[in-house]
Amino acid sequence: MIELAVYNRDGKEIESLQVDEKAFGGRVRYPLLKQAIVMYHANKRVGTAATKSRGMVEGSTRKLYRQKGTGNARMGSVRTNLRKGGGVAFGKYARDFGKQMPRKQRQLARNSAILAKFKSLNVVVVDELSFASPKTKDFATVLRNLKIERSCLVTIPQLDMNVYKSARNIPRIQVLPLAELNAGDICNRAKVLFTKAALLSLINEGSKSSQ
Repeated sequence: MIELAVYNRDGKEIESLQVDEKAFGGRVRYPLLKQAIVMYHANKRVGTAATKSRGMVEGSTRKLYRQKGTGNARMGSVRTNLRKGGGVAFGKYARDFGKQMPRKQRQLARNSAILAKFKSLNVVVVDELSFASPKTKDFATVLRNLKIERSCLVTIPQLDMNVYKSARNIPRIQVLPLAELNAGDICNRAKVLFTKAALLSLINEGSKSSQ
């Protein structure tokens, strides 16, 4: 069992939670975690870089001059990659670098990433995180009270625009609703900040799937 302290927004410990490792798969599956991180970075690649090959360049395909007898080096068409304005040899072309994983594998990788954060003591739990209106200063104060000074992934039960807008101007802070939580974003940040409601929802989901 993992014991986690629950803090209020002032940084004071108000209670503790007992987390069963079995709710998060029981162990960290490193090969699966690596596969998920590779997919995460591959899906971020745009893949729009492209150049024109010989077949795409305008110009005649006629041989410029005869093969022998001119004193010049032999030469093919004006589209050749050896001449200025010709096509590019082995040029780049637009492609999709995206990768996919089955849903259950993605969930196991996400749980492994969270469990790894638990074991490295890089998870912080706050009792609630809501704002009447977007206020970056208030959000920064909460992070300071919780002693979060490095990059952090803030996980909330569902999308809250006031929380999102309060955090978007703070460097290295990312806000994600629980439904969008993934292994890549978890591993990409030094710490993970859960609201109590988000963590309990995640634990209940893991407990049901492990039964």
